[in-house]
Amino acid sequence: MKDSVKLLNLLLAFVLVLGISSCGDDEPEIDGPSVTQPDAVSVTEGESITITFSATIAAGYASNSVTATGGTAEVTEAPEAGATTGTFTISFQATTAGAGSVTLTVVDANGKSGNNTAVITIEQEPTTITVSDNISGTETWETGKTYILGGRITVLSGATLNIQPGVVVKGQAGTGANATALLVARGGKLNAAGTASMPIIFTSIADEITPEDVAAGNFASPNLTADVSGLWGGVIILGKAKISASNKTSGSDVSEVQIEGIPTSDSNGLYGGNDDDDNSGTITYISIRHGGSNIGNGNEINGLTLGGVGRGTTINHVEVVANQDDGIEFFGGTVNVNNAVVWNINDDGIDTDQSWAGKLENFVVIAPNTSEAHCFELDGPEGTYEAGHTIKNGTVVASAGDRKATDLINVDDNSIVALENIFITGLKTGQDINRTTASGVTFTKIELNVPSGSTLQDFVTGTIPSGVTAAATPSAGVGADLSVFAWTWASTATEWPGN
Repeated sequence: MKDSVKLLNLLLAFVLVLGISSCGDDEPEIDGPSVTQPDAVSVTEGESITITFSATIAAGYASNSVTATGGTAEVTEAPEAGATTGTFTISFQATTAGAGSVTLTVVDANGKSGNNTAVITIEQEPTTITVSDNISGTETWETGKTYILGGRITVLSGATLNIQPGVVVKGQAGTGANATALLVARGGKLNAAGTASMPIIFTSIADEITPEDVAAGNFASPNLTADVSGLWGGVIILGKAKISASNKTSGSDVSEVQIEGIPTSDSNGLYGGNDDDDNSGTITYISIRHGGSNIGNGNEINGLTLGGVGRGTTINHVEVVANQDDGIEFFGGTVNVNNAVVWNINDDGIDTDQSWAGKLENFVVIAPNTSEAHCFELDGPEGTYEAGHTIKNGTVVASAGDRKATDLINVDDNSIVALENIFITGLKTGQDINRTTASGVTFTKIELNVPSGSTLQDFVTGTIPSGVTAAATPSAGVGADLSVFAWTWASTATEWPGN
């Protein structure tokens, strides 16, 4: 009997233990993290985008990981440890055009994980960009791309435009107030840093040249001849250096004026001041072509206009081809320019005004061509402030084919300029050096290749200055160093000196 009772008690205990165990098995398991899938997004190659995931994490957040295709990704924001819900912010940098993705994995305190994937379309980076707004901050135009000027685009005061080697900048067609141009206002900076193998090209939208052409070493316009001009504006750089100007009504001095080619309604066209060390940036290895569109009453934009530009600005290795107005014009300022080429200009090759106080050194001018065109138009001060400039080490081709300048060197009675080491060839009847008695103008080693049957006097108005002589070839130290211009379009032309 006792054995039966013991057996019954053991059986009851087993059933009780089994019941308790069964009750424990009925407790629900805590689910792992649930991560929502964001909406599909698109991004341009080379740019970044922010993607947000949300998650429910019943056991509490512990950690995460992220993977990506078509670019790189990193988590920039996540919930605090132990949080049961939250959002995850991910920065994705697109690197390869096509399909991309970002996968987020979330791990909870129990070691369980959940994930989901954002689908991304990565669009190819555009290589032609239309610029319609002024530059107000720091902006970079990148190698391999073409930038279309949708109007007069201004680098505003305090802003900087960086242009990388090989960039092609094209101006849309326009005249009058709608003439396209790149204008650097006072206080703005242009860093257009080309190289001899990758120059920066400023041209018309009608020009079919591409960055690929430039990268391949083909710098000439493929579809426009080198005498097509007036298709867009040009490049205008304005600074805060001193100028010599006066009020046309009162005759009193003024320290700032509006640059020609820009409507007076645009205050960004003002130039001049008192900072001779002003810095408007660095411009090197650029070719400006097919410009000089008319803004009204026969007033065209120069290829390169420098108004009140300070000596803190670096300008060298510049080519201007086929401009409707002057090649390079200086309005006061103190900037120096080295290694410049002006070819096929429809007005003056080099024009100086308002007491420019800098130096032009090592240059070539080839056949400016209109009834009033001059190789050099060197005007005097317009106010009481007086300063002079130096033009030295140049080679001038006064005529080429049926194109020819009128005056070789045209100065005013009050001009202040030192002309040194310049060889002038390609002379034709009617071309001359005028006002050789201007007291502020000096001539040192100015050599003219006088054609057979003519004399030096035929090309000089008045008494021949002691520094002007005839020479069939330039003497030592006279003329330009032509070797530095091998990168230019002009150097490939038959009109190039020595070709």
